[in-house]
Amino acid sequence: MSVRMGHTIQEVILMALFGVFVWTLIEYSLHRFLFHIETRSYWSNTAHYLIHGCHHKHPMDSLRLVFPPAGAAIICVPFWNVVAFFASPSTTPALFAGGLLGYVMYDCTHYYLHHGQPSKDPANHLKRYHLSHHFRIQDKGFGITSSLWDAVFGTLPSSKIAAKLS
Repeated sequence: MSVRMGHTIQEVILMALFGVFVWTLIEYSLHRFLFHIETRSYWSNTAHYLIHGCHHKHPMDSLRLVFPPAGAAIICVPFWNVVAFFASPSTTPALFAGGLLGYVMYDCTHYYLHHGQPSKDPANHLKRYHLSHHFRIQDKGFGITSSLWDAVFGTLPSSKIAAKLS
């Protein structure tokens, strides 16, 4: 759609890559501030458990790793509207496509980190990094597909833990 609206292939690729980049910040933010929110009431505890707590309680359960596709499709509508609010009509499709690609890459990566057996870096490092978040220190290491935003916002695991991951 962005190409049909006058953008070159190179521009669309750059916009899509920017969408992937923005997705990594959304991924980090959701994981840190929503999925690990402190709850105090019965209903907020229940909602938190259903959204993310069950994944931490049963991290190797393959049925609790990715957001259901029907739910993801429904959430696409408000995300499209947010992108459209900040972007022009001709850039919205490419930016949204990049964000959606980032989400799919995140889901596939997250599943692989829990159930794959990577033998080489960077996948092997990411697996150790993510499983450290599950089994060692749950208030650090919120990035799934990278540790970029953990470095930016000071939530990297301590150097002692990082040394154990290497």
